[in-house]
Amino acid sequence: MLYHLLYPLTEHFSAFNVFRYITFRAIYAVITALMLCLFLGPWFIRRIRALQVGQYIRKVGPAHQSKAGTPTMGGILIIGSVAAAALLWEDLTNFYVWVMFLSTGGFFLVGFVDDWLMQVKKRNKGLSARSKFFWQVVVAAAACTLLYLHPGFDTRLTIPFLKGVSPDLGWGYIVFGVLVIVGTSNAVNLTDGLDGLAIGAMAVASVTYMVFAYVAGHSQISHYLQVNYVAGAGELSIFCGALVGASLGFLWFNANPASIFMGDVGSLPLGAALGTVAVATKQELALLIVGGLFVVETLSVIIQVAVFKITGGKRVLKMAPLHHHFEKLDWAEQKITVRFWIIAIILALFSVSTLKLR
Repeated sequence: MLYHLLYPLTEHFSAFNVFRYITFRAIYAVITALMLCLFLGPWFIRRIRALQVGQYIRKVGPAHQSKAGTPTMGGILIIGSVAAAALLWEDLTNFYVWVMFLSTGGFFLVGFVDDWLMQVKKRNKGLSARSKFFWQVVVAAAACTLLYLHPGFDTRLTIPFLKGVSPDLGWGYIVFGVLVIVGTSNAVNLTDGLDGLAIGAMAVASVTYMVFAYVAGHSQISHYLQVNYVAGAGELSIFCGALVGASLGFLWFNANPASIFMGDVGSLPLGAALGTVAVATKQELALLIVGGLFVVETLSVIIQVAVFKITGGKRVLKMAPLHHHFEKLDWAEQKITVRFWIIAIILALFSVSTLKLR
């Protein structure tokens, strides 16, 4: 919005020329989303507490009963801040921006309905797993179909470290993209089990994809680094900037001891946004490295369930996801969270190196 209002004034006031630069607008998207979260956070928490929307804590598992009743559905604050910052600083004529809004907004609605049924209507369960998965697939398929139909969009797969290997998936890219988006969404959701864990890792991953989006959308840099050039994808670095700012702003309140939880209304759209930007920037498989923490958390659940069913009751971990296993080993919650953040940062740095190691 500001880009469209102020950049045309460049011919009269040269100072407004800064609005043409993606880097400038990305920085201010970070600041805007951060300030919105910090400013609105206390009011939002009071409103949620007044509505008695408190987190239900299972009796099975680590001793988190003290957290019962903590306000939840903080994803409304996160996604609201992201949307406001993106609308202010994005070039709203950009195709990829609206695909991001579609994907993030669609998963936001799925998470909102699920949380609303469980937390506000006080049902034992929100949406059924089947219904939730169905609508996730519908939204992801719509986003991926739009990308597939967009003129010039490349359906070849980018494989980290292997510049000469790039298989063309054709229409199968839609199926692949759906798997990436839905998988990432649920992976972030599974990771959201300790104060600050998922939102801190999300901030790290979003910074990384700010870099990937800028590189993919810059013809000279992408050519130099031999990565797929995606015309217009640079604007997604601004959306990623908004994700970074909102994540850091929410972490202010979500750090241990958390004053509010994000709920499915936060974790599902955040994961979907990360998956969508990975698909749009042609850095889909790099997400396995960038979001390696989310991947390991998800695999820990899959392996635990598989072994339990195959062996008739045996477990690989004391409890899944992985962060609960370490809690069962008597690690302090803060220690687990910070160490997982460190792992996320290391993986992010390694993933950025793949731009050069090709």
